[in-house]
Amino acid sequence: MILESCENRQVIKISGSDRESFLSGLITNDISNGLTYSALLTPQGKYLSDFFLIRGDDDILIDIDESLSEAFVSRLLLYKLRADVSISAIDLPVSIGQGAIPDGAFEDPRHPSLGWRLYSVKGGVPITDWNQLYVDACIPRSGVELLPNETYILEAGFEKLSGVNFKKGCFVGQEVTARMKHKTKLKKGFLTVNIRGTAPIGTEIISNERICGTLFSQGGGRAIAYLRYDKMSKSMKASNAILTLIV
Repeated sequence: MILESCENRQVIKISGSDRESFLSGLITNDISNGLTYSALLTPQGKYLSDFFLIRGDDDILIDIDESLSEAFVSRLLLYKLRADVSISAIDLPVSIGQGAIPDGAFEDPRHPSLGWRLYSVKGGVPITDWNQLYVDACIPRSGVELLPNETYILEAGFEKLSGVNFKKGCFVGQEVTARMKHKTKLKKGFLTVNIRGTAPIGTEIISNERICGTLFSQGGGRAIAYLRYDKMSKSMKASNAILTLIV
């Protein structure tokens, strides 16, 4: 077993008698007894942040990208009103790894290839090619594919990633998200594609001389692409890189 440090993460502790009902009314998923993956949305249904939650006896811990933590806490305080809730950032290491799950660790709920997460022991320098794992499994990441006030979580595959539950009751942005699921057919979304060559993240993807999407993370001859399904084709370009659909 090798513990690897999960860099640039912040752990936030939510305590108080209303902690669970408070969070449950805001986030896209139920709070389970294991590791929960969830998101906070705008009232218009757009992504603000994604995170993991761990339910404790007296508190709930939130593992979130450090760059999103300040805005996340500010948003929670905005919704807090008179709820008996205390919100504080704490110094707790986040480690990740593959293979046998150590005591106290949790399986990553997004995909089996992502191994497990441990909260208590600081890991060493990452040696696993996590970027490749994310690309291969089409896992969008905070600040890369997942963009605050832009991304819709269903287009980002949050159902497949166990990040949204439509049976849990209300959450912020639920109306728009539910309408996308039940009343429309998704026209855009993330797909892993083959790539020959490279291009910067954010490069427009062209199909039949029309813009059909945007290029994101790349590795090992593959890439995550955000594509319009009605405009994509078997062979596309992103600058000088050639993209082909995986069949």
